[in-house]
Amino acid sequence: MTTTDTDTPSIDKAGSRSWLREHSELGVGLLLFALGVLVLTDALTMTVDLAQRGPVGPRTVPVVVGTGLLVVAVLLAVDVLRGGRGESEGGEDVDLSEPSDWRTVLLLAGVFLGFAVLIGPVGFPVSGALLFWGAAYALGSRHLHRDPLIAAGLSLLTYVVFNNLLGVPLPGGPLMGVL
Repeated sequence: MTTTDTDTPSIDKAGSRSWLREHSELGVGLLLFALGVLVLTDALTMTVDLAQRGPVGPRTVPVVVGTGLLVVAVLLAVDVLRGGRGESEGGEDVDLSEPSDWRTVLLLAGVFLGFAVLIGPVGFPVSGALLFWGAAYALGSRHLHRDPLIAAGLSLLTYVVFNNLLGVPLPGGPLMGVL
C-alpha cells in the first residue's frame, strides 16, 4: 500500500496528539510558568515608597513566590521531558469511563458567581450563607432544614473572626450595625 502526501498530516496530527497525551503535565508546568511571570511582573513593577518599607519590603514575598513558581515549572518540564510521570493515588475512587458531572460543576459555578455579585449589596454574612448552603446543595446534601442553619452559622462565625478578631474588614451589608 502506498501513502500519499495527504495521509502524512493525519499521521503527524495523531502522533502529536499521542505525544501531548503522554506529556500532559507540561500544561501544568506552562500554567505555573505563566503565573510565575505574572507574579514577578507585578512585584517588580510595584511602586514602593522608601519611607514606608522596613528591612523586608512589600516586594519580598511576591518575588520569592514568583521565583519559586518559575523554578518549579522548569523542574516539572524537565522531569516530564525525561520521562517522569505522576503516579495516580492508590485510594482514588474515580471511574474515568464515567462522563463528567456538568450539573454539579455548573451549580457550583453559579453559586460562586452569585456570591461575587451579592457580596457588595447584601454583605458577607448573607452572601456567605448562600455560598455555603449552595455549595452543600450542589455537592449533594439534601438536608433542607439543617443546611441553611449551618451555613448561616458558618458565615456569621467567619465574618466575626475575620472582621473582629483578625482585623480584616468584610462587607457587612445591611447587618453592619447589628454585628
